[in-house]
Amino acid sequence: MENCTSAALLIATFDKISGFHYGPPLRSANLHRDSTMTTFIRIAALPLILMFGGEATAAAPSAAVSDPAAKTVEAFHAVLLDAMKHAKELGVQGRYKKLEPAIDAAFDFPAMTEAIVGPDWANISAADRKAVIDAFRRTTIANYARSFDGYNGEQFVTSPQVQDRGGEKIVSTQMTRTGNTPISFIYKLDNTHGGWKIDDVYANGFVSQVATKRSEYAATLKSGGAAALAQKLNALADSNLKGG
Repeated sequence: MENCTSAALLIATFDKISGFHYGPPLRSANLHRDSTMTTFIRIAALPLILMFGGEATAAAPSAAVSDPAAKTVEAFHAVLLDAMKHAKELGVQGRYKKLEPAIDAAFDFPAMTEAIVGPDWANISAADRKAVIDAFRRTTIANYARSFDGYNGEQFVTSPQVQDRGGEKIVSTQMTRTGNTPISFIYKLDNTHGGWKIDDVYANGFVSQVATKRSEYAATLKSGGAAALAQKLNALADSNLKGG
């Protein structure tokens, strides 16, 4: 099946994508710790591939977008791209500081964290909820700062055709790469916490960040609860923010 072949090819080449990771290939045993974008690709595909299609094709330049959800995504991409272009001079700490306000404006961290934790969220105290949300926010920003560490002509292209799905919106984008197949990123946005904000991201059009993280963190939640999860997330952020 073409979609499966495309996903397998992406898995095999993802560690080498310019702007995501430089240096020695990542060891498979540690992939779940390295980058938000890498972990997207390492988890089983979700049915959204059927909705958006799988084989990435060369994208045309973005038409002007008018939908507020698409504008949220484009504003985030603009700052991300600028951070990539100045990655070396900024360093990972500088990229974190540059990306922080843009990611805060674009992402609905309370909604994402609740979805990742799942039914246990109802049993977590308000203080522990805040600690987990803050830690997930911090590790997300750190992952972007660590992962998008260079620039080689990449561009983000946004489809002006935004899908409205039961009060949520779906924004389809691609990251084009010189001499390489574009990568699709699909954003799901809600309007629950003050404007349209991202509450899930699907890499290559079908691999959910929320589903990925729920699977990744389940054992920690089960064994140590919210406090252990917050500690783990902050440790991941600390690790990603070391060095350049």
